[in-house]
Amino acid sequence: MFQIPDDQSFQAFKILLPVALILLLAKVISVGFSKIHLPQVVGFLVAGLLVGCIYFIPGQTILSKQTQSGIDILAKFGVVLILFSAGVETDLKQIKAVGFASVVITSLGVIVPLGLGFLCAFLCRVYGGMTSTFLPAGINPIYSDLYYGVILSATSVSITVATLKEVGKLETPVGSSIVAAAILDDIIGIILLSLVISLSGSTASGSDFNLLGWFISDVCGAGKLSPAVNVIVILINMAMFFVISWGISFLVRRFFNHLGKKYPHHIRIPIYSLAFCFLWAYLAQSLFQIADITGAYIAGLILSATTPKDYIDHRAETTANVFFVPIFFASVALKMFSVLSSQSGSGSFQTIFLVFGFLWIFVGLIGKVIGAGSGALMTHFKFKDALRIGIGMMARAEVLIVTAQTGVDAELVSPNIIPFTLGLILISSFVTPVLIKILYKNEPPDAISHSGTVPAETTVAAPTNDANSTTSPKQ
Repeated sequence: MFQIPDDQSFQAFKILLPVALILLLAKVISVGFSKIHLPQVVGFLVAGLLVGCIYFIPGQTILSKQTQSGIDILAKFGVVLILFSAGVETDLKQIKAVGFASVVITSLGVIVPLGLGFLCAFLCRVYGGMTSTFLPAGINPIYSDLYYGVILSATSVSITVATLKEVGKLETPVGSSIVAAAILDDIIGIILLSLVISLSGSTASGSDFNLLGWFISDVCGAGKLSPAVNVIVILINMAMFFVISWGISFLVRRFFNHLGKKYPHHIRIPIYSLAFCFLWAYLAQSLFQIADITGAYIAGLILSATTPKDYIDHRAETTANVFFVPIFFASVALKMFSVLSSQSGSGSFQTIFLVFGFLWIFVGLIGKVIGAGSGALMTHFKFKDALRIGIGMMARAEVLIVTAQTGVDAELVSPNIIPFTLGLILISSFVTPVLIKILYKNEPPDAISHSGTVPAETTVAAPTNDANSTTSPKQ
């Protein structure tokens, strides 16, 4: 089909042309998509696909292995900034306002699609002959099956929020529960992501050092750890990271509150915040075997309780959306061509994976409806409101892509899953607003239902950012 060239005369300036094309096409296409109420991340992905068509030009050197490597480095900043901004925007007070209902809704909204995704992957692998040749040697394929489920646990409800605002139902128990559950969903999903990667023993994600394991085996002279002990060490290692993060948060917040009071809207505040983000992301993966994006999210979560958080979020989001985020999503699309190139003439794409992919999309859609909807029923929402919550939690966007690409980079899932993640985003983006409007048909706006456990006077403020923003944790 085509081969990705190895440019022996590569110079750094050659990366400027594909980056310029990505930024130009990403903006033009995302603006067009926003007019038909599609997330702009879809536009970024399409831009990457269009730029990738350059691969089919005979003798081209615009997109080479070296160019792709440079784009991947820029993309790493993009994914870290996405999660950092999501953390800064997280409002834990919303969860507290909605209370127990959001915890139950989120828990089942994560467990059910995760379980269904795992079951699909397991059955297709064991009984359908779907191979896991992408896995590094020594990795149990059960972790790959599990990670396919982890991807489906992600929720991105920006389209849901925009639709609820349109029909005047955002500040209702249903709207409040969806927003709060989406925040919790982000936190749980990111922790699960790091947990599965760490437990699998994969070092392909860039970390092969376990701080506590090193201390026990080398410093204490215990020698090589057994698999069972290593699992316990990993869990303790992760717990240490979160405890240290909680401990240091008091000092970090104090520092940024001081900056916000003494130097309001000064450029040093976002500079220090980005430095903290990158430092915490690095330490998470290099010392604690936790994905760097989890470290970035925790850094944002720490800063979400500071006085200059809005200014930090504005600056971080601007930095991300103007340059790094479009490049990240375009790089994901470009990697689809890398997969095509590696499979060209080899016949390595399996028909069973095609079956699995469509089944995976289906369970990804119904899993959220069943899981979150059941959670709403258990917390005494009426059936119709529970169905609204389940459908509202069904939408996906950037978090799905981030989770999937992290799994690909860790070599826990096949790169072939990326086109299906795009399909899930497109289908859920079209279906969710249509179904919500149908369920609210003939109901006047702002008519607050008293069918849930959330008090009628409890409201959640609408997000201040654009509903199509790629970095909102509520998307």
